[in-house]
Amino acid sequence: MNTFGRIFRVTTWGESHGEAVGCVVDGCPSGLWLTVDDIQKELDRRRPGQSHLATSRVEDDAVEILSGVFEDKTLGTPISMLIRNKDVDSSKYLAIRDTPRPGHGDLTWRLKFGHVDWRGGGRGSARETAARVAAGAIGKKLLREHKIDIFGFTTQIGNVKISESPDFEIKGIHEIIESNPVRTIDVTKARDMEEAVVDARRRGDSVGGVVECVALNVPAGLGEPIFNKLDAGIASAMMSIPGVKGVEIGKGFELAKMLGSEANDEFVIQNKKIKTRTNNSGGILGGISTGMPIVVRVAVKPTSSILKRQKTVNLETMKETTIKVEGRHDPCIVPRVIPVVEAMMALVLADQGRISGMIPEKLK
Repeated sequence: MNTFGRIFRVTTWGESHGEAVGCVVDGCPSGLWLTVDDIQKELDRRRPGQSHLATSRVEDDAVEILSGVFEDKTLGTPISMLIRNKDVDSSKYLAIRDTPRPGHGDLTWRLKFGHVDWRGGGRGSARETAARVAAGAIGKKLLREHKIDIFGFTTQIGNVKISESPDFEIKGIHEIIESNPVRTIDVTKARDMEEAVVDARRRGDSVGGVVECVALNVPAGLGEPIFNKLDAGIASAMMSIPGVKGVEIGKGFELAKMLGSEANDEFVIQNKKIKTRTNNSGGILGGISTGMPIVVRVAVKPTSSILKRQKTVNLETMKETTIKVEGRHDPCIVPRVIPVVEAMMALVLADQGRISGMIPEKLK
């Protein structure tokens, strides 16, 4: 499947070393003010080559809006966007085309499809996520019409963790996150996280981490109680991101250690509205949003392409061999995955907003 969503839908297309990647967004209401700059500022946060902690591949990721927008407003028709691949070097992949890289989908894709694009991971490359970020930028802007704010930040890289969950209402939270190359909210830990990435790269290795994503001002009532639960949709969206191997909603696995009396979020009245005293549930109960902040954490594995020699097999000779993956790769994808996590959160909430009627067919 290359399409995500039920009403607010996005279809992505393209391969890592092909001519371009892109997407088609359908189900966006008419009347939303939208410019290239709205999309570009999100793509700039994800693009490669933006710091010494990222891959040396340099793409400007300049987006082109091909349809669905006229006079800087959406038409309610499909919005097609294109991002050209310009800094492509497939030479390092020719020698390993028949030796699947450990940790990658090379083997499973070949077993399933037979004929694959082996250049840079092809369709399975994280390059595809540029299209998701472009689509998510539209979702974000649509949600801002309803005062919904989405942001993500690094809570852990390797063994370096932030001290505690932050105050989401802190002034300038977006600026704090973007003020350091690892995009952590705890700036006292930023240098240690950065050193963990540099040290892994120095040893020809890679390192993973954890990203937390928060959505503020989400109204109560989004999601369904059985098979279209809001948390199930979010978990599915996050697990579709390359490199993500775990998802927590609210306290997640910490709840397994608690008593019911500790885990339950007690209800209180604040400013004549029903709130919960704590938010262990992460803003979702029974598959439906409570009106509290939606809090999600994703575990991001270490980048699979590393310079250290590893065991693999040759699919042509059917013999065991070793592989050393040359080329340009991130020693840690955690900082660059944050805009992707935010985009997927936005796509889920925008779709649920359209399903519930919160977001109408036409904006005033």
